[in-house]
Amino acid sequence: MTCIVGLVDKGIVYIGGDSAGVDGSRLTMAVRNDRKVFRNGEFVMGFTSSFRMGQLLAFSMSLPKPREGDDLFGFMVRDFVGVARQTMKDGGFARNNSGAEAGGEFLVGFRGRLFQIFDDFQVAESSLPYAACGCGDLIALGSLFSTPNILDPMERVTEALSAAATFSAGVRGPFFIEKSDSVSPQVLAA
Repeated sequence: MTCIVGLVDKGIVYIGGDSAGVDGSRLTMAVRNDRKVFRNGEFVMGFTSSFRMGQLLAFSMSLPKPREGDDLFGFMVRDFVGVARQTMKDGGFARNNSGAEAGGEFLVGFRGRLFQIFDDFQVAESSLPYAACGCGDLIALGSLFSTPNILDPMERVTEALSAAATFSAGVRGPFFIEKSDSVSPQVLAA
């Protein structure tokens, strides 16, 4: 359960998340103090799937730096995901299903771009300037689609999370939003 929303506006990545912690097996929900969105160095991230995974990404992951001239998408696929996978393994979170490793789903903002990492460690970058994950994702995406010229970026993310909380039983405030710095002067190749 959860709703994580990412938006790129003028080279800044905004990632917002709710505060619901849902135990699906017992159908219980608690509002948690530990946030689903955070910064780790240059990276801004928001997670769904598991608070354990988010804790590892926030506090145990030593993030790599791209090499000069690296393709940024290639860096995310090769280096970022490699470190994320190892961090999840070392932290006891990664699962092995008949030889296929599985993690969780999260959004990453880095150097003015927004990436979505899926539980099979696939990296996606939407052709749209926004993405969402969690049980409220489609509701949030509809809100982001309908507000491009109406609201400023922080308001758009807040509105998308509010819509998800209104229509999804697994999304609750308070909402927290982190934003990246603007695009680094050392812009990497697309």
